[in-house]
Amino acid sequence: MNLALRIARRELRGGLRGFRIFLACLALGVAAIAAVGSVREAIQSGLTREGATILGGDAEMSFTYRFATEDERAFMAGVAAQVSETVDFRSMVVVDRAGGPERGLTQVRGVDGAYPLYGTVGLDPAIPLEDALATTDRPGAVMDRLLVDRLALEVGDVFRLGTQEFQLRAVLTEEPDGASGGFGLGPRTIVTLEGLEGSGLLSPGTLFDSQYRLALPPGSDLGALEAEARARFEDTGLRWRDSRNGAPGVQEFVDRIGAFLVLVGLAGLAVGGVGVSAAVRAYLDGKVETIAILKTLGAEGRTIFAAYFAQVGLLTLVGLALGLTLGAAIPFAIAPLLSAQLPVPLAISVYPGPLAEAALYGALTALIFTLWPLARTEQVRAAALFRDASGPTRAWPRPVWLALTVALAVTLVGLATWLSGIERLALGTAGGILGSLLLLALAARGIRALTRRLARSRALRGRTALRTALGAVGGPGSEATSVVLSLGLGLAVLAAVGQIDSNLRAAIQRDLPTVAPTYFFVDIQPDQLQPFLDRVTTDPAVSRVDTAPMLRGVITRINGQRAEDVAGDHWVIRGDRGLTYTTTAPPAEEIVAGSWWPDDYAGPPLIAFAAEEAGEIGLTLGDRITVNVLGRDIEAEIAALREVSFENAGIGFVVTMSQNALAGAPHTYIATVYAEEEAEAAILRDVAGAAPNITAIRVRDALDQVADALRSLAAATSYGAAATLVTGFIVLIGAAAAGERGRVFEAAVMKTLGAARGRILLSFALRSAILGAAAGAVAILAGALGGWAVMTFVMDTSYTFEPVSAVAIILGGALATLLAGLAFALRPLAARPALVLRARD
Repeated sequence: MNLALRIARRELRGGLRGFRIFLACLALGVAAIAAVGSVREAIQSGLTREGATILGGDAEMSFTYRFATEDERAFMAGVAAQVSETVDFRSMVVVDRAGGPERGLTQVRGVDGAYPLYGTVGLDPAIPLEDALATTDRPGAVMDRLLVDRLALEVGDVFRLGTQEFQLRAVLTEEPDGASGGFGLGPRTIVTLEGLEGSGLLSPGTLFDSQYRLALPPGSDLGALEAEARARFEDTGLRWRDSRNGAPGVQEFVDRIGAFLVLVGLAGLAVGGVGVSAAVRAYLDGKVETIAILKTLGAEGRTIFAAYFAQVGLLTLVGLALGLTLGAAIPFAIAPLLSAQLPVPLAISVYPGPLAEAALYGALTALIFTLWPLARTEQVRAAALFRDASGPTRAWPRPVWLALTVALAVTLVGLATWLSGIERLALGTAGGILGSLLLLALAARGIRALTRRLARSRALRGRTALRTALGAVGGPGSEATSVVLSLGLGLAVLAAVGQIDSNLRAAIQRDLPTVAPTYFFVDIQPDQLQPFLDRVTTDPAVSRVDTAPMLRGVITRINGQRAEDVAGDHWVIRGDRGLTYTTTAPPAEEIVAGSWWPDDYAGPPLIAFAAEEAGEIGLTLGDRITVNVLGRDIEAEIAALREVSFENAGIGFVVTMSQNALAGAPHTYIATVYAEEEAEAAILRDVAGAAPNITAIRVRDALDQVADALRSLAAATSYGAAATLVTGFIVLIGAAAAGERGRVFEAAVMKTLGAARGRILLSFALRSAILGAAAGAVAILAGALGGWAVMTFVMDTSYTFEPVSAVAIILGGALATLLAGLAFALRPLAARPALVLRARD
């Protein structure tokens, strides 16, 4: 090793020529992964640090459809220094105008005098919240600016919630616990609990959540308190949260999108690996004479391998250091932008964990992509000094090196799968990257074979520039493989993102509106159902009306065991779920297994469970489910499994119970109305006018929110794909630079044979455009396959090829390669044939 290290040190005295692309590719890939991981860690740290403020208390106990009982209140008062009671539900804001009432959907929060326990409510004008909500001639209210602007309200204006009038006292600019509420269909309005008493919006059966935020004494053991609360009130439908995870929905989303972007970053690192491999191969090709001399002097193959491995290893450490430095600095640079976009606090800092993960990925990638070209140093013979050998033989390395490369690749995929926490997606991404690399490598070989054949075609005789370009693409020393692999993989990621994005948009904007209802009406009281039906079913513009009784409950036990112990973290047992009952059996084709109960059934409670979700949890016919409704446990046996579709935004319930199980509980009805667009306003006006407590949710507005979320996700993924593409472009520049020497010789020969500069430049341009278009075409195929796989197996929906982005990617690939090629065409065009040809003697 001493001899190998001395050789490596002397080799590196010549500088980093030939390794700039190596360093750029490695540093950029590592920086992307480190930056994404650091931002994710900053968000998680911010959520942890500000958990109490985000939640609104050190801990929270919440209930559905009801307020806390005396026992529950006594427990909270005994453990907390202070308790704040709030209620959360959806309703309609009504503003009386000269031309008739104007309405807007809002998420209402009723609060007591202790709210907020932590943090400060931001108001414009800046007045105390107590003054803004105080009752003078009518209760006060504050409202989110979005809804204020939408309804053209001014401070001092009057509006109604249900049957109660409120006066707008200020605009809500900051809600300290806003991120803890999760997804909401309307902007926030805050009023007092006392002000809601005369609104008629909290009648028995109305859908609302009551929340009790606890300010605990310093040093309280949150884990012990949670265990005690669950033990005492396990069967009352209690939901517990605390400051250890104040916004679980936000944190889960951040974890998932962060892990996904790391996987996209790995695709960029794979592209960089292609550049790393090409740079090492080109460097070693230029060291054939040196290696041959060393072998002539008696150096063993392992000594030479160790010498060049040490060089690459040292440069890998430099590249990792550059990438980690850049990745750690990026979050600081974009912190203001992130803070403005995210509803949670950021704790920007240097986090060792994400940096170590990025360094590990980078080191493994560099090792995987450099091991193969380094192993080929063994194949250089001393006889290369006496023969016109342009580089090492192209034979495969020994089996031991192939096995080690495969083992390292498996290790990298395993680490990515384990660290991401989304095993299926990680394995799919790894398979997609490896499959794309294989497809691109095969395509590069096919392109070279095809262009060689076309260059000899009689049909192209007389087209010198085109034949020369085709011959250069298919001939020895062609950069086709490097260009197609590097640019193709970057374009493939971008193509897949484009295909997925366009298909999701089509599903929302084209498919769903044809089957989705116009309105979702909730909180219809039993005595209001028939007048409601009389209004909507007699309207000729209404094509369909569906109704169902609606309750909410928490699945607490499965076959006598805690639901979490059986179902894990499945979404069905997370929080409360919608429940319904019916006496009428659905169509026979919807019943997957078992049988429905008779219309006059009066026996023990029975359940029909959604078949897909039952399969995911592991439920079968005969299993017993305990559901807590309004603090009362109802145990029922699964009598049927039914097909439930949620794709059309209509009424769908995971749990349907027999009528005798739920009919006695206070409940309301929900309804979906399918109507023509011109009738929407009249239906809303008549229904809300007759029953102010009924809340109407316009499905198109809800779909727009989903579309906005998908656009944000697609944008974030596009940024990751763009980083991959930038890496590919760097590799492309490296390939063009590496081929400059060969193009100098080609230009000299062509000038000697009488070719003008314009024809030589045209040949170079055609060569670059052909390679770029070929890379783009193969990328479209790989991206289309990736898009189809995601839409079919992840999104569980249909896939349609989108041609516009495909054409753009092919043109973009051709343009990128053309620009890179032309950037390195000036020196060959300026070369003097005599000097070049004499140097080859």
